[in-house]
Amino acid sequence: MTKYKYYLKKPKQEIAADALTWLAAGGVVAAAVMAPNAVGTLARMFPRRNQYPSKHAYNAFHRLYKTGCLEIEKKNHQIYISLNEKGRRRAGRLQINHLQIKKPKHWDHKWRIIIFDIAHTDRIKREALRGFLKRLDFYPLQKSVWVCPYNCRDEIEVLKDFFGLTDKEIRLIVASDIGADSFLRNIFKV
Repeated sequence: MTKYKYYLKKPKQEIAADALTWLAAGGVVAAAVMAPNAVGTLARMFPRRNQYPSKHAYNAFHRLYKTGCLEIEKKNHQIYISLNEKGRRRAGRLQINHLQIKKPKHWDHKWRIIIFDIAHTDRIKREALRGFLKRLDFYPLQKSVWVCPYNCRDEIEVLKDFFGLTDKEIRLIVASDIGADSFLRNIFKV
């Protein structure tokens, strides 16, 4: 008979995910410190530090720094800490899991149509994009034409960046008239 261990603590990866999300939302964090320990200062400034043991928060920020996700710049006794390109990409991957389209109370009578043409060699990207569109409650008019009645420009930009798609491969069209749309109004209840 084997024994199972149940951990009530959050895994270290989740602490790093929270730290990346915090830095991505804040842009640049400035700390007025004289000490050379910028990572430790950043761990103390972390707003959710009370949820984690301080050593775990410090280690998460230190790992982000060592893996090249953080950029630390010193100017006039100020330390500016921000995400570099690698850190922004990693934060974007985390953001993709929580992506949702906000549904307003009143519909603006415009349809958002997503058209994509992704090469057969990138069919994994194509199928994954379809899965995300389905999860975001888009409706397929064709295999590569999907429609939604809500504003989704930001969400599509996040998907485009995440999958590394160009403007030629995916387009967002905003249309006020798409013909007989009564069945779509019934599907979306607008």
